[in-house]
Amino acid sequence: MNWDETDDTSTEERLVGPAAERLVGSVADGEDQAVEAALRPKDLGEFIGQEKVREQLDLVLRAARARGATADHVLLSGAPGLGKTTLSMIIAAEMGAPIRITSGPAIQHAGDLAAILSSLQEGEVLFLDEIHRMSRPAEEMLYMAMEDFRVDVIVGKGPGATAIPLELPPFTLVGATTRAGLLPPPLRDRFGFTGHMEFYEPAELERVVHRSASLLDVEIEPDGAAEIAGRSRGTPRIANRLLRRVRDYAQVKADGFITREIAAAALAVYEVDARGLDRLDRAVLEALLKLFGGGPVGLSTLAVAVGEERETVEEVAEPFLVREGLLARTPRGRVGTPAAWAHLGLTPPRTSAGGNGQQDLFGA
Repeated sequence: MNWDETDDTSTEERLVGPAAERLVGSVADGEDQAVEAALRPKDLGEFIGQEKVREQLDLVLRAARARGATADHVLLSGAPGLGKTTLSMIIAAEMGAPIRITSGPAIQHAGDLAAILSSLQEGEVLFLDEIHRMSRPAEEMLYMAMEDFRVDVIVGKGPGATAIPLELPPFTLVGATTRAGLLPPPLRDRFGFTGHMEFYEPAELERVVHRSASLLDVEIEPDGAAEIAGRSRGTPRIANRLLRRVRDYAQVKADGFITREIAAAALAVYEVDARGLDRLDRAVLEALLKLFGGGPVGLSTLAVAVGEERETVEEVAEPFLVREGLLARTPRGRVGTPAAWAHLGLTPPRTSAGGNGQQDLFGA
């Protein structure tokens, strides 16, 4: 890398002690950030769900503390909203270390990464969100930094360029990714611990809702918490967001106490149905079933039909619809499943256009 590549734009934010607890991080939704930060667990004992990852991570951190050493590098993978940023903060808190937070897209040059690494303190935790989106030159620099705690700084250009080795203090890198398959093996293999975050079960999300309601000083019935949890798509971040919206509804339309009926009425206002489908999800399904007879239909055509970008349909709506068994991806295009027809209360056609529709694919 060349120092000439760097600029004055900061690509990281340094946080120590209580400041780290207030940071929402780059993966936050952007709304009610202060509230989101307040709801974050502060240690592994408070963290709900992800039992295997918590148990394994606890062993890694306790062993490091017993040795008086820096914890191994940690890679956390999984869908957005499952707690990767929260766990990174917990790792720093458990190790009694400051945390520095940045993201892969923010590191466009190797010089950006070198500026961050060269200013780390011993034992500091560096959280790198969306690590798979980091530039290739920075990624290659990270190999040596993770393994040997050293980087080579290139001073000058052309034949007169000189490589100056720069020693780094031991640090812990916590990488987070939503697409672990995009990480090159040399980078993935340098992490001492890899944890995959699973979607939450409804019972776990109920515990999340009850804990958050207590922190927000909101009264909620068990049935009300169950109603919110059941529409949260297996994701704590969504559960907390829906809880805040239901709280608003209860304060304005009721006495502030959340029951199942209040929760259902509030979520109907915000267009979240009983299975957690929102406006975009239902628009995709309705276009697929009503306009195209259940498919198959190409992704671009489907995106035009709902007035969204292709990437929005593919990355925002489709993963949940596929996971719920409401939509299938086939070599010929997207197809609505029998469960999709049932969920929208529609009757599938006996045959689709050309006789090549979903009944041929699903035996309907």
